[in-house]
Amino acid sequence: MTNRTTETSGKGHAPRAKKSLGQHFLRREDICHRIAALIAPCAHDRIVEIGPGPGALTRAIEAAPHARLLLIEKDRHWAAERQRLGGANTQAVLADALRFDWRRISPQEPWKVIGNLPYNVASPLIWDIVSLSEGWQMAAFMVQKEVGQRLAAQPDTGHYGALSVWVQSYARPRMEFVVGPGAFSPPPKVDSAVLSFTPLPLSERPAHPALLSRLLRICFQQRRKQLGGIFRRAAQPGLEDAFKSTQIAPDLRPEVLSHHDFQRISAFWASQLDNMA
Repeated sequence: MTNRTTETSGKGHAPRAKKSLGQHFLRREDICHRIAALIAPCAHDRIVEIGPGPGALTRAIEAAPHARLLLIEKDRHWAAERQRLGGANTQAVLADALRFDWRRISPQEPWKVIGNLPYNVASPLIWDIVSLSEGWQMAAFMVQKEVGQRLAAQPDTGHYGALSVWVQSYARPRMEFVVGPGAFSPPPKVDSAVLSFTPLPLSERPAHPALLSRLLRICFQQRRKQLGGIFRRAAQPGLEDAFKSTQIAPDLRPEVLSHHDFQRISAFWASQLDNMA
């Protein structure tokens, strides 16, 4: 795109990117349009953009068909600028996306979600969005390349972990393309990756998300240990009996299990806890 990475409001130059907020502003118009296209904008779509900053991606979305565009921006300056310069269907709110109630996105009022996410919040933010919102339709995020690899990783690979299992229990992530540091201002020290996300049907999502989250913490703190030893040391009522019901071998390591396997274990664990209540 043009080098509109900063804007002025008639009161001098716009502030520089804030390191404390993990800001790296995308400045390539072609990349912005590629990201926007991943959510397949249509005339009736409601779209949420996280962290619009100087608005490079915002302008690409505004140029595409949509009914409403909601911008969530933590930086007071950029929230004001996006509201001042936004189109007729654009609304900017000053808010922290990590504290946003993603449950508000319901199947009755679905939204598509997009954003160039700050590296320091991308993992917990995506964790919350895919699991708390039942009405997100599609999503596209730019994240640090290593985080992108973890999100899309398959079992028994180096990048596979708790984040992979959790997100893939709610969505199908797909690594789309890699973006080098030169596309940003200021340039980060590492490559970035753009991923698309398609939600799984509600019927395929975890029935016991709190237990699944707890199970992932227990397992991936000792990812190279065998499950039998991990469950024994965890001393959680009912958990050790999971091997008999699920037919998952106790000598396996957590990193070789699929997200389906973890959901089966958490479902059994939940039934055991119910029986003990």
